[in-house]
Parts: sequence; structure tokens; C-alpha cells
Amino acid sequence: MEAPSKTLRTCVNGHRYYKSSDCPSCPICENERKPADGFLSLLAAPARRALEHRGITTLQELSTYREKEIAALHGMGPKSIPILRAALEEQGLSFAK
Repeated sequence: MEAPSKTLRTCVNGHRYYKSSDCPSCPICENERKPADGFLSLLAAPARRALEHRGITTLQELSTYREKEIAALHGMGPKSIPILRAALEEQGLSFAK
């Protein structure tokens, strides 16, 4: 099976990058948007975007959701849930029951 070829793209901010997938996100913009600290900084970009898209930007907001709901979000990978669970526990919080 042949690997998909990468195409040169330019984002709305003028960054030029190569990408082989249909994903429209610019990796340079994503890197610039990544928080320096906090629980969102621990996540991969797709998982972070999934939470941000739902308006979840604090652990208190995250704790109002069931783990199953968060795991079902598009972009939430298998590594993300343990990271989120640990971040919640560190603050004395947990996913909703």
C-alpha cells in the first residue's frame, strides 16, 4: 500500500505546510495556540480542540460530564481519558456519575 502524498497548503494566516490528510487545521497555528500550562496543555491538539469546541476549558466544567460523553467526542484518543482523569483527581474532582 502506498502512503498518501503530501500537498503544500497555506492557511489563512499565511503559514505554508505539507499535509497528507484532509484535516484543514494548520500545524503551525495549532502549535501557537497550545496553552503553556493547565490540563489542556497535556492533550494532543485533536483532543484539546474537541473539548474547546464543547466549551470545556476548565476542570470544573469537565467534571460536569460523564467520562463516556468525553470519550465519545471526535478527536478524543485513547491516551486522553487517563490524562483527564488524573488531572481531575489532582484537583479532587472526577467525571460526573
